[in-house]
Amino acid sequence: MKAVVITRFGGPEVLELQEVEDPKVGDDEVLIKIEATALNRADTIQRKGLHPPPKGASPYPGLECSGIVEAVGKNVSRWNIGDQVCALLSGGGYAEKVAVTAGQVLPILPGISLKDAAAFPEVACTVWSTVFMMNRLSAGETFLIHGGSSGIGTFAIQIAKHQGVRVFVTAGTEEKLAFCKDLGADVCINYKTEDFAARVKEETGGKGVDVILDCVGGPYFQRNLDSLSVDGRLFIIGFMGGAVTEVNLAGLLTRRLTVQCIFQSS
Repeated sequence: MKAVVITRFGGPEVLELQEVEDPKVGDDEVLIKIEATALNRADTIQRKGLHPPPKGASPYPGLECSGIVEAVGKNVSRWNIGDQVCALLSGGGYAEKVAVTAGQVLPILPGISLKDAAAFPEVACTVWSTVFMMNRLSAGETFLIHGGSSGIGTFAIQIAKHQGVRVFVTAGTEEKLAFCKDLGADVCINYKTEDFAARVKEETGGKGVDVILDCVGGPYFQRNLDSLSVDGRLFIIGFMGGAVTEVNLAGLLTRRLTVQCIFQSS
């Protein structure tokens, strides 16, 4: 099969399309003939040599894909040859075929094309696990998304609105904010011209929001805490602004705040 190979670490020019061996399918795996894949930030970092794939994973980039099931392992019962699926990968999406654990494969819903489905697994799994499973965002609550026009942000806006949540977003241009508004965001804040913490307080009558999803990290940490309500929850999925900060811990105790982190480089 053909795959995009990182020939050395560097810019996009180090990527080459090469003939490589077909992946072997384990007993608990599904072999997918790939129709489409997606670009995530982790792919660009891997290309630069700063994000090696997990041990035993495919050396080729690509953390999600869509396609047709071509073979299944002997322990796999849910999926059949010919099924249209998308999948969350440890690597290998930039290829004609990929073998993936059956539990990381998802069905494609009616009305969604194979091309569009390729960009679904990373954002869906990230947002659902962090915001709804771990931080228990519920109908009637308020939710601040930093980077509202990103892939994570646009998905989070739509699913939060579907769940009956009031959504706040930050972005850096009026065009991006308008896009977020069209997706359903209730309060759109230009972080370049406004203090988002002050705006959140203003819009919530001084209460703050219940949940924040943050990809910036250090520079936003204290202001994120200041923006949370009593029993508020902050989830950090990236450190695009830096990982180091000073913080006043008193507010964590007095307002019973929860802070959680997960590395998410897409």
